[in-house]
Amino acid sequence: MTTIRFGDKTYNLPGSRVARIAIGCSLIVGGILGFLPILGFWMIPLGLLILSIDLPAVRRRRRKWVVELGAWLKRKNPNLAERMGFTNSNGVGPVRNRRRQDAAQGKDN
Repeated sequence: MTTIRFGDKTYNLPGSRVARIAIGCSLIVGGILGFLPILGFWMIPLGLLILSIDLPAVRRRRRKWVVELGAWLKRKNPNLAERMGFTNSNGVGPVRNRRRQDAAQGKDN
């Protein structure tokens, strides 16, 4: 079974690829009709998230957005970025800043 994780919570999705694509497309179509009662615009990003599991083009855009979000959070609010898991494997801030610090100190990588 495929799962999606939002922070601390994990949600299960159907194991069938066709079912996940149908759910994702249905959410996007429902989100486009978000001005109607019951439906909402929140359905569009959720549908794209579900589609990103199976469609490489959507997955690449989602990953690029997550990387950009992480970099932005590290600049604006490092504590929140760390709580959300946007840290390097060694727990230190952005790699590019570390390389600049090492270069300024004369260390070779």
